[in-house]
Amino acid sequence: MENPFLDINKPLKEVPQELKAKVMSDIAMAKLIMEIAELFSYNLSSVIELTMRSRK
Repeated sequence: MENPFLDINKPLKEVPQELKAKVMSDIAMAKLIMEIAELFSYNLSSVIELTMRSRK
C-alpha cells in the first residue's frame, strides 16, 4: 500500500476543463435543489418557538 502523505509536497495536477465544468454544474444543481427545498419547507424551530410563546 502506498503512503498518500508522500504526495503532499508534490505539485498539484491540472484537472481537465470538462471535469471542472461537470463538478461545478453538479454543485450548482445541488445548491438550487437545497434552496427550492428551503422555500417549501417549514422552519420547524421557529414554528415551535412561536407556538410556545403564544401559549404563555
